[in-house]
Parts: sequence; C-alpha cells; structure tokens
Amino acid sequence: VQLQASGGGLVEPGGSLRLSCAASGSIFSVGTMSWYRQTPGKQRELVAQITSTGSATYVSSVKGRFSLSRVNANTVYLQMNSLKPDDTAVYYCTAPVRPYGSSWSEYWGQGTQVTVSS
Repeated sequence: VQLQASGGGLVEPGGSLRLSCAASGSIFSVGTMSWYRQTPGKQRELVAQITSTGSATYVSSVKGRFSLSRVNANTVYLQMNSLKPDDTAVYYCTAPVRPYGSSWSEYWGQGTQVTVSS
C-alpha cells in the first residue's frame, strides 16, 4: 500500500494549486483522508480531512480558501485558492488503510512542497 501525494509547486500570493493524494495497492478500505503541513521548526499541523462519506473539515486559517474533495474511495483533491505566504510548507497526506487480508494501519504520503512567494 502506498499513498502518493502530488501537485505542489511555487505560486504567487493569491494564486491557486491543487494537491492530490491517491492510495494504491491491494486495498480493502480507506478511512478518513487527511492533509497535514509542516514548516521547519514547527509542529505538523492538520489542515483538512474528509471522511469516507465525504464530510470535510478544515483548520480555521484555511476555511473559505481550501476545499477538500474525495473523487473516489482512494483519492482526494485539495484545492487551495487565495494562497498566502503563510501557507508555505511541506504538505503530507495520510489515511488509515485496511489492505486485503490485513488489519488497519496508518499510511503517510511522501510530502509535497508548496511555496507561496512573489
């Protein structure tokens, strides 16, 4: 089982990016999928998460600017609009996954860098 995160990059303030996270492998079920972000010297912060039924929640600093959608059972998109320099971070996706014939485990993607700068 792997979680593959992609879509980061360099964008000017006010711009947009879309991150994607896809779980692959011999998967029976994927639970709530989450995005965290981390900057050097700071704790990893939960940005948004979405349940298997599509209910999303956000940290207050991104409400109204970020939108998390679940396009299928194993894939989510994080649409980030009106980006600010404070959004600069490495973004990680994570989810509990139950592989076929195995129990639930937490998996993390490799992280994707988002840089907001002029």
